[in-house]
Amino acid sequence: MSIDITKLRNIGISAHIDSGKTTLSERILFFCKRIHAIHEVRGKDGVGATMDSMELERERGITIASAATNVKWKDTQINVIDTPGHVDFTIEVERALRVLDGAILVLCSVGGVQSQSITVDRQMKRYNVPRIAFVNKCDRTGANPFKVRDQLETKLGHNAIMMQIPIGLEDKHQGVVDLITMKAIYFEGDDGTEIVEREIPAELLEQAEERREIMLDAVSMFSEELMEAMLEEQVTEELIYDAVRQGTLSLELTPVFLGSAYRNKGIQPLLDAVLKYLPDPTEVQNKALDLDNNEEEVLLKADDAAPPVALAFKLEDGQYGQLTYIRIYQGMIKKGIELYNVRNRKKFKVGRLIKMHADHMEDITEAHCGDIAALFGVDCASGDTFCQSDLNYSMTSMYVPNPVITLAIRPKDKKAADNMAKALNRFTKEDPTFRTYVDPESNETIIQGMGELHLDVYIERMKREYKAEVDTGAPQVAYREAISQRADFNYTHKKQTGGSGQYGKVIGYMEPLEEGEGNYVFENKVKGGNIPTEYIPACDKGFQTAIEKGTLIGFPIVGTKMVLEDGQSHAVDSSDMAFQAAALGAFREAYNKAKPVILEPIMKVSVEGPSEFQGNIFGSVNQRRGIIVASVEDGNFCRVEAEVPLSEMFGYSTILRSLTQGKAEYTMEFEKYGRLPASLAEELKKEFEEKKKKDAGK
Repeated sequence: MSIDITKLRNIGISAHIDSGKTTLSERILFFCKRIHAIHEVRGKDGVGATMDSMELERERGITIASAATNVKWKDTQINVIDTPGHVDFTIEVERALRVLDGAILVLCSVGGVQSQSITVDRQMKRYNVPRIAFVNKCDRTGANPFKVRDQLETKLGHNAIMMQIPIGLEDKHQGVVDLITMKAIYFEGDDGTEIVEREIPAELLEQAEERREIMLDAVSMFSEELMEAMLEEQVTEELIYDAVRQGTLSLELTPVFLGSAYRNKGIQPLLDAVLKYLPDPTEVQNKALDLDNNEEEVLLKADDAAPPVALAFKLEDGQYGQLTYIRIYQGMIKKGIELYNVRNRKKFKVGRLIKMHADHMEDITEAHCGDIAALFGVDCASGDTFCQSDLNYSMTSMYVPNPVITLAIRPKDKKAADNMAKALNRFTKEDPTFRTYVDPESNETIIQGMGELHLDVYIERMKREYKAEVDTGAPQVAYREAISQRADFNYTHKKQTGGSGQYGKVIGYMEPLEEGEGNYVFENKVKGGNIPTEYIPACDKGFQTAIEKGTLIGFPIVGTKMVLEDGQSHAVDSSDMAFQAAALGAFREAYNKAKPVILEPIMKVSVEGPSEFQGNIFGSVNQRRGIIVASVEDGNFCRVEAEVPLSEMFGYSTILRSLTQGKAEYTMEFEKYGRLPASLAEELKKEFEEKKKKDAGK
C-alpha cells in the first residue's frame, strides 16, 4: 500500500526548562484522541504525563529521555518527539533534531527567551530545522507575548511575526484573534475542545488591524503573488498561507502562536499551523555520504520505491531486549527484509517492526519513507546507518560534546557489581555523552557525564531499574594540562643487555598550539634519513602515549605541537620500540622546561530569578571565582550570565535555593578550558604527589 507522504510531519517540541513542553505534548495527544483524559505533568494526580514514562521523570517533573509518539490531526500523521530542556541531557535534543523535519519552539510568556532557549535554537540552526514559535502560559501573572516576540528578534535573530494576538492576558486570557481570518477564537467546553469563532471584540479591532498590516508586510516578502494581490486589495487566505509556508521553510520567518497549554487554549490552531507551515519529508533535503565514492554527498529521495536508507538515532533497552528507533530517509522497510549496518558491515533481518506511542507500542508490517519507527533485537549503536546491501551510504553523524565531570562509583556487594556492569553497559550504549572506564591505578569504576544532574539521574536509575546499590566518591573535575612556552629536546634512548640492544635518538621541539588548532599535532622535519622513515610513526606514537597523562596531576595534556627535526639510528639496535621509548623520554624531558600549567573547565552559567535577589546571586557567583559577563533586568525578573569554574559549581543548586527562597534556577554548559590559579594548582600537585607515594607504598 502506498501512502501520501505529503500527509506526514516529523516534529519536535523543544524549549527552556519549565516552559511547558511536556504539558503541550500531553494536550496534543489529547486533542488528537491518543489519550482520553488530561493528566498533570508533575504526576500529582498519580498518573503523570504520558510522554514521561520513567518514574524518575514523573517525580522530578522533568523530561530526561526524548519520547516519540505518533498522532493523527485531521488527515495528517504527525510523529511528535518531546525533548528534554536540561542542558545535561543535551544529546537527547541533538538526537531528536537530527531526525526532525520541523519543530515547535515553546517559550514562556513571562520568562521569554531564556538561556536554554538560546542553546536549543543554536542546535536547530545547526540542523536547519524550520520552526514555529508557541508562546505558552499566557494565563500567568506578568504574561507579555509581545515582549517575547521582540526577544525572539533581538536575542535569537529570528524574523518573528505574530500570527495571532491574545484576547486578554493573565487571569483574563480567553482566546486568540487569528490575524489571517480576522476572527476571534475561543476555546470552550470542559477541556477547551469546542472551538467557537466570533467577531473580534471592539476594543481589540484596531490593534488586530495594525498587527495584520505588519504581518502582511513581512510575509509578502516571500510571495510575489501576495504582493500583487495586496496592491490590488484582493488578498486571499490561501495566498497568505502559501507565503508563510515559503518563509518558514526557507528558515527566514518564524510564525508566532499564542496560548496556554495548561488551560487548553490555542492548541488546535497550533496543530493546524504544524500542518500548514512545517515541511513534509519531501520538502527537506537529506544527504548521505557515499562511502564507495570518497564520501561524496548524495541527495536522498523521499520515495517509497527507492532502495531503503534509515538512521538509528536512539537506543533503548526494554524488557524485550534492545529497541532501536529509526528514521527512514529513503525507500520503505518491510518485515522480513534484509538490511545492512554500514558501520560494522553486518547484515540482519528485520524481525519485529513497531510504531511507538511513548511507552506503548503497536506492531506494523511496513514503515514508509519519512516515517519514524522502531526495530527489535538489532545489534547496533546510536547513529548507525542501515541500507540495502548494494548501497554503502552513511548519514552524517551527530555532534557529541565531551564529558566534563567524573565520579568514582563502587558497588556495595558482588550482586550489585554484576547489576552495575549491566546498567553501565546499557547506559553507555544509549547515551554517547555518558562514558565509563576503570582507572588502572585505583581500580575504581569511573563514570563521566555532562553535569551533576546527568550523573545523578544515572546513579538513581541504576538503583531503581537494576537494583544496583552503589557508593559514590566526590565528583571529580576533568582537568587538563598544557604547555605555556616552546621547549627543545635532544634525547637518546640506549639500553644494552645481552644480544641486540635498543637505540634511538630524537631531536626537535614542542610548542603550544593556538586555540582551535586541536589537541595534538605532529610534524616531521627530519632530513637526510637520519631517522629511517619506517620509525617516524613510532616517534608519533611515543608522543601520543606521553600526552595521555601529564606529570603535574596525571591528567591528559592538550594543545601540544611536536616537531621532530633530527635524530640518529643504529643499524642493529634501532627498532619501533626503541624510538617509541625515545620519543616518550624526549617528551618528558622537554615538558618540564615548557612551563606546564593546569587547565580547568569553565562553565557558561545562567542564573534566573526575582530581581530582589540579584545582589545575592552576584555574591554567590563572585564567591565561586566567577566572572559576570552580563546581567539583564526585566521588570521584577533578572538574569545573570557568568563564566564559573566547574570545580566551584558542585552543590550550587542547594545554596542558590537557600539564597533566593527557592525562586531562582540556573543552567550551565561547558564553555572552554581556562588556566587554574597558581595556589589551587599547587594544592592539586601536592595531592597528586601524595597519592603517588601512597600507591607506591602499597
